[in-house]
Amino acid sequence: MYFGGQGQKKKARTQPAPIPPIVRSHCRIADNPPMTSESPPAELRQLALRALLESDPAQKVLVARQAMAQSGTLALAADAELQAPAGLPGCPQRPELRSHLDVPKRSPFTREGLAALLHAVTHIEFNAINLALDAVWRFSGMPRAYYLDWLKVAAEEAQHFSLLRAHLQAMGYDYGDFPAHTGLWDMTRKTEGDLLARMALVPRTLEARGLDATPPMQAKLRKVGTPDALRAVDILDVILRDEIGHVAIGNHWYRQLCAQRGLEPVATYALLARQYEAPRLKGPLNLDARRRAGFDEAELTFLNS
Repeated sequence: MYFGGQGQKKKARTQPAPIPPIVRSHCRIADNPPMTSESPPAELRQLALRALLESDPAQKVLVARQAMAQSGTLALAADAELQAPAGLPGCPQRPELRSHLDVPKRSPFTREGLAALLHAVTHIEFNAINLALDAVWRFSGMPRAYYLDWLKVAAEEAQHFSLLRAHLQAMGYDYGDFPAHTGLWDMTRKTEGDLLARMALVPRTLEARGLDATPPMQAKLRKVGTPDALRAVDILDVILRDEIGHVAIGNHWYRQLCAQRGLEPVATYALLARQYEAPRLKGPLNLDARRRAGFDEAELTFLNS
């Protein structure tokens, strides 16, 4: 689960610049027949790109899972320099996408408000599939283990999305029924030219923010106390468990890249966060989850400072 945008520069909260209500310039909208599972690409990174281009959510989930299921036998062209198609990533016609400043807040103590909250998390998980797939196809020259790690992340994000969407449907709603914000792909675009920056600022910043935000969300849902809210708590338990592993993967590859380049990880993170204008952290940090995800004490001290 990735969180971003809402912790960014505070002055934008008081006087936001006018923003069109629908922003889809970063999306490939579904205007072609959905892809099928027949004759998939024989190469791992190409299959990840195919899943990323898929606009229909159910088809994206299918192709992402298919890629993971076939990963042990797929060829890998790790050194191939693939060209980015126009309009990445694939997006459905709905939800309506807005700036996070223009997405209305609703109380989860109403049925509609609870559905809106769960829809927001579902949208995060949909974007998380895309973020993991982009890490697979875009960056060349890495070991096979790197690509398998991020395919695994994509498949698990697809499972999270499916769990949340099924719960929304059981409540009488669906993905696309509420507006959603546009900020989650921004850092992916910013870091598309540097894998070190991507590992630092997507899994170790945006996804790690999810480790902090999930327990307070669960506490709020327990106060709501309805069967629908408590089912959401259970789903978030699954997501939190998996996200610790995803952040750990980001930490592993970030540190490996720092070692290859002769860089000190904590100081380098601070430089990258400033250079790419990463969202500011908002406490309290989930220190236990972050330690389990591989953050050391020096990093936690820096992040808490």
